[in-house]
Amino acid sequence: MKRPKLRKASKRLSCAKRYKIQKKVREHNKKLRKEAKKKGVSKRVKKDPGVPSSAPFKEEVLREAEQRRLQVGNSSQVRTGLCYKSSKRFLCSELNKVIDASDVVIEVLDARDPLGYRCPQLEEAVLQRDGNKKLLLVLNKIDLVPKENVEKWIRCLQREFPVVAFKASVQIQDKTKRRIVASNEVLDRSRGAACFGNTGLTELLMSFAAKRQNEASLRVGVVGFPNVGKSSLINSMKGILACNAGVKRGITKCMQEVHISKTVKLIDSPGVVASPSNPPASLVLRSLQVEEGQESVLEAVRTLLKQCDKAQIMLQYNVPDFRNSLEFLTMFAKKRGFLQKGGVPNTEQAAVTFLADWTGAKLSYHCKIPEKHSLPAYLSDITVAEMQKGWDLNNLTTGNEETLKGTVD
Repeated sequence: MKRPKLRKASKRLSCAKRYKIQKKVREHNKKLRKEAKKKGVSKRVKKDPGVPSSAPFKEEVLREAEQRRLQVGNSSQVRTGLCYKSSKRFLCSELNKVIDASDVVIEVLDARDPLGYRCPQLEEAVLQRDGNKKLLLVLNKIDLVPKENVEKWIRCLQREFPVVAFKASVQIQDKTKRRIVASNEVLDRSRGAACFGNTGLTELLMSFAAKRQNEASLRVGVVGFPNVGKSSLINSMKGILACNAGVKRGITKCMQEVHISKTVKLIDSPGVVASPSNPPASLVLRSLQVEEGQESVLEAVRTLLKQCDKAQIMLQYNVPDFRNSLEFLTMFAKKRGFLQKGGVPNTEQAAVTFLADWTGAKLSYHCKIPEKHSLPAYLSDITVAEMQKGWDLNNLTTGNEETLKGTVD
């Protein structure tokens, strides 16, 4: 005969115990409120009623409030800039390590403004290093520039250093080390997934490495300003997510070696730190002052809008004509739903989004080629001829033509 199963005891508390615990919790919270009241601490936050829709001159009132908030915010920006000085020295030391460890240095330039993204101090430092180092220029983001403009820039820059046209893949990749393979032909030809110029650049480096008498691998340092696509270039050549890449500045903190083949190694580096003596407009174009706390995002957007074509901005963001940067950000915030309490447009969030589009690959603009070309002070005809030696220039020209056919309309 089976014994009957015993019922487990219930875990529920009796009503008397539960009420007793609730009473003690209420007394404890009451005691904490009394102590906070004596100290003058209050958790209650007064709700901002905002500006009623029926109020006259509502837009003018909102603009004045935004300008006042801007003035208060500028005073708090100073502390952020002070803590970045130590990281500047760290980044410069890391960059020097990359230059010293490299046989070839690739300076990545944004094709939208190649001269603006060149660093003369960096190029001079490479040329003055021992070991007969080579300098190679790579024009990235060529899909954002008309084909004729890219061709003219290549001819202009080739008078100084060899130039490679490139379009890195910005497709989102996971960290499982899988190769970048598109799911279908349409995606493979899309703007973000497709990569052009990686085959030509790899073959160029491998042929240069084969001509060297040294048996060691060719070490190639990749340098340039933040957000020009240094890590994306390495990922595109490797075919996997070897380096972290993104729109935010300062993702790469130290040098990192990536094996491309048995004879070629790429070295990723932190972004070049610009000198404060540069014109403010050139620093803003790379969002450098914003990241270092020297300038607010609203002031940076005001400078950037002067560089862009107003008609192109209106079409890109589907906004009507605007008089100034604040009016543009107000309409842009309403369009994207960036609203604060009371329905006030969050212009600061809109400015951050606009800056991310600028440093990324959404806003297409291009600069004109200078009519007169003269060599920099640190370059001579002998140096230019020395920089051209060892490279297969015929294959380089053919590769650039194929890249332009596939990338630029």
